Amino acid sequence: MRDRTTTMSSTALTSRLFEPARLGSLHLPNRLVMAPLTRNRASAGGVPQPIMATYYAQRASAGLIIAEATTPNAVGQTYPDIPAIYHDAHVAGWRRVTGAVRAAGGTMFLQLQHGGRIGHPATTGLTPLAPSPVAFPDPIHTPAGSRPGVVPRAMTVAEIRSTVADFAAAARRAIDAGFEGVEVHGGNGYLIHQFLSEVTNHRTDAYGRSAAGRIRFAVEVVEAVADAIGPARVGLRIAPGVTANAMREHDIEHVYPALVGALADKGLAYLHVVFADPAQPLFHRIRADWPAALIANPALPWPTPLPADGGRHAGERLLAAGADLISLGRAFLANPDLVERFRRGAPLNPVRAEYWYGGGELGYTDYPVLAAAEERAPARA
Repeated sequence: MRDRTTTMSSTALTSRLFEPARLGSLHLPNRLVMAPLTRNRASAGGVPQPIMATYYAQRASAGLIIAEATTPNAVGQTYPDIPAIYHDAHVAGWRRVTGAVRAAGGTMFLQLQHGGRIGHPATTGLTPLAPSPVAFPDPIHTPAGSRPGVVPRAMTVAEIRSTVADFAAAARRAIDAGFEGVEVHGGNGYLIHQFLSEVTNHRTDAYGRSAAGRIRFAVEVVEAVADAIGPARVGLRIAPGVTANAMREHDIEHVYPALVGALADKGLAYLHVVFADPAQPLFHRIRADWPAALIANPALPWPTPLPADGGRHAGERLLAAGADLISLGRAFLANPDLVERFRRGAPLNPVRAEYWYGGGELGYTDYPVLAAAEERAPARA
């Protein structure tokens, strides 16, 4: 009989994905990043639960883990059981998570996300705030079930300033909770993205009208967070042209170069581009204009199944096109030992989509690692 482990080892491929990398002062063992993934396993009050420590520690072999979208204030909450970072209890819960990951040899950033119009009074008890009173057109999941989106209240300038301050305070709490840094979420149809798009931003003040006005809120948030914890601990995630959460944009060729240019000299740790495509000129423009680390999240089929390689080939294409690190979501979700599976050319676990959002350990902490999977597999003659 042939040894199954030897067979898989013989098919392993060398790749830049496994090279060490620098991210500010951090030394990462590889270039694979676990992308932030909403999993709805926090308490109703936003406190991270012990099972979340298990989940993230299982995936600590990633070069960097960016923990799931976490709200910086109560009105910014999107869906039920989303983690938060604005009370001491939130900090204590996250500290258990970061401690478990650090003990397993991993490194974590925390993503900060304000939902803007992607929120509902049935979840928060509050009317959502957004750049303009443009309702989310689709139903929203709440504790009371699916509900129509509501018209948000347009933020006053005072509320904009207060929200910027909330992001900065959340970043300080994230460092207190043991994270190495934070990622500001500027994409996927949430508040910052809503300011960037002329479809959701109808303002006629300094936070609207032109590309320079629409990027202002994003720049102010990032600058405040950088002032709070140091720019080398801060990343920004953007999603040019991505239509998640009913987002539409018509001038990405103007808005995103303006945003990148406004932040290029701030000394940030990284820029994280969602659905990055090396065939698109905008990706190369961003790469040329951005002087620090660039994390690229490949444009993979969604919501259709992942390719069999989990996005590895797409990630390698992005590295060749100038990205420094590659973030993968669903592949890490289903494969705690994704780095080792890639090293050995081993098959990947299928993603069980029915357990993505909420629940317990099923589809969360029970995905098998290679040793367990090989023990159950029949030997090949």
